[in-house]
Amino acid sequence: MKERETLASRLGFILLSAGCAIGLGNVWRFPYITGQYGGAAFVLIYLIFLVMVGLPVMVMEFAIGRASRQNITLALSTLEKKGTKWHLYGPVAAAGNYILMAYYTVVTGWLIYYFFAMLTGNIDSNNISAEFAGLRSDTAMQVICTSAAIIIGFAICLGGLRKSVEKSSKIMMGCLIVLIVILAINSIIIPEGGKGLRFYLVPDFGKMIESGFSTTVFAAMSQAFFTLGLGIGSMEIFGSYIGKEQSLLGESVRIITLDTFVALFSGLIIFPACFAYDINPGAGPGLIFETLPAVFAKMAGGRIWGALFFLFMTFAAMTTLVAVFENILSFWMDRGWSRKKAVALNLPLVILLSLPCILGYSIFTSFQPLGPGTSVLDIEDFLISSTITPLGSTILVLFCAHRYGWSWDSFKKEADEGKGLKIPSWMKIYVKYILPAVIIAIFIKGYWDIFSKL
Repeated sequence: MKERETLASRLGFILLSAGCAIGLGNVWRFPYITGQYGGAAFVLIYLIFLVMVGLPVMVMEFAIGRASRQNITLALSTLEKKGTKWHLYGPVAAAGNYILMAYYTVVTGWLIYYFFAMLTGNIDSNNISAEFAGLRSDTAMQVICTSAAIIIGFAICLGGLRKSVEKSSKIMMGCLIVLIVILAINSIIIPEGGKGLRFYLVPDFGKMIESGFSTTVFAAMSQAFFTLGLGIGSMEIFGSYIGKEQSLLGESVRIITLDTFVALFSGLIIFPACFAYDINPGAGPGLIFETLPAVFAKMAGGRIWGALFFLFMTFAAMTTLVAVFENILSFWMDRGWSRKKAVALNLPLVILLSLPCILGYSIFTSFQPLGPGTSVLDIEDFLISSTITPLGSTILVLFCAHRYGWSWDSFKKEADEGKGLKIPSWMKIYVKYILPAVIIAIFIKGYWDIFSKL
């Protein structure tokens, strides 16, 4: 059997895992969800659920990976007890990675387009909505931008785990952090931006009640879950690449802290600017592609700041792309394929899978699966964020916590090995009974919200 690749350093593991978690959930979804649900009060609840829900599931994914030294499709069959069927979830998790990339690559292509459009000034600042609609209806341009994102991502993976994937993640994460700090400082010092800072940093529970307390709580719970991309093995694979020198709880805390830093600083970029220029911060998914370009158009040096912002967004998206591509390649490499052969298969495959999302804004506009105004992207996102990831996380939690799976004792022994934070014994009851109920509640609420609108 071919010797398994490993990461060169602990820092590489943390940055690569954080890069997988840091993506559009942090810098696209988090700001507009925060704007919709009242600002600082929502952020506070979100942080609580990030620790309650996200942290234990992340530790479990890492533990399954490190104990099995395989990707998710093989790991469950390696660790499960004889006669059990936990491994049946493996192919579903693999499919989840492909579905995620079918639309995530398209949105990454939009970011690449906006970066160059801002940099060159080739954007109609007087009609931003038409600019975004024009991009989505331009099939050729979308195919070019999406293919560019996919080719860059797989080219990085082709170079190998240590020499290319790990090194490129360190560079992109370093650039991302520098850019986000620069952009946040620029936004904070904007005249009249103080209102945005107060909205974002000073909790007003009255606003949260106006938005609906239970709705806000579920939105925070869902965002905490969505932002880390758990449940489809994207984190599990990096656990399989590391040694046992450090405990997994401590490493997970560091990764979630870095992920949260990026999400919170994204808000520092967006909210002062929105309030300073009288823009609705709860503008919804179009906040990044329609609202913010209008803000940059009004700023001094807005073209440069806009280009830097979309460069930052592109780095955030590309770190996730590279991490998930590595996970996809591992499905094939763990079955004996070479890295080169796996890339040769999956590069054109992912481009083909992205076409329905792209064509959803031109040829397939009549296909509105989740109601008027929805598209192929919406159903693909729904399958991932509201179906596969919550159900997958529930399966992984039950697998680690119950004796019919891997068992709590086996999981805790693996997670606690090495220096650092250990899992407290009292967590067993929480993880065994309460956490699955919380995740299932997120799943049910997601479906309720969709079907109540149909």
